[in-house]
Amino acid sequence: MDNRKKRILIVEDDKNIADIVDYNICKQGYETDTAYDGEKGLALALSGQYDLILLDVMLPKMDGFEICRRVRERLDTPIIMLTAREEERDKVFGLELGADDYMTKPFSTAELLSRIKANIRRYSSETIVRAPQTQAAQDAPAEIITVGDLKINCDQYSVQKNGKDISLSKQQYELLVFLAKNRGKKYKQEELLKEVWGYDDYYGEVRTVDVTITRLRKQIEDNPSEPKYIKNKRGVGYYME
Repeated sequence: MDNRKKRILIVEDDKNIADIVDYNICKQGYETDTAYDGEKGLALALSGQYDLILLDVMLPKMDGFEICRRVRERLDTPIIMLTAREEERDKVFGLELGADDYMTKPFSTAELLSRIKANIRRYSSETIVRAPQTQAAQDAPAEIITVGDLKINCDQYSVQKNGKDISLSKQQYELLVFLAKNRGKKYKQEELLKEVWGYDDYYGEVRTVDVTITRLRKQIEDNPSEPKYIKNKRGVGYYME
């Protein structure tokens, strides 16, 4: 069991905001480091020593979008982007670059801590080292979910379409598996945020779900604009038949 304190990197050029965030995070038992410009933030982020990165968008020397892109080329560390920019295209762009979540300033401390906890919990569960299996477990058949031309191997964390491997992010994979295991049941964005993202008390950034599904459809659908795997019934929710 990993009993070490979780480490969070704060990349924020506004020292007042950085200090407030740092104070409240440390009160919850986390360890923190702070960078006040993009270049220092990127260097620290790529060290691989953090369990989560809080990343401002508007930074001197290098903006948060570029940092996010470079980190995602090498690491799966959860990234929550922080910004005063409310434009929808900025949120979508950040999520498409690989950010796990997006928060618009001003935000409440409770909201921030809830999202930090959920992202770290999800990431930790994904990277946990499994204990050696017994011979009986090794001989047991793999858990395979087949949906049309898709084949999901839940033991190997792999997805194939027509026998060809499909590369998915952790979020995309988890979402696909959840919907595949609950075929026919429709889920609103808020429900998926709770079931897949692990948010117990979520505060409204449902666009995270929409962007993840859009990216997932591009990977698994022949025609993403006319999906046959992941569908959406307006006002009811997303589902797989």
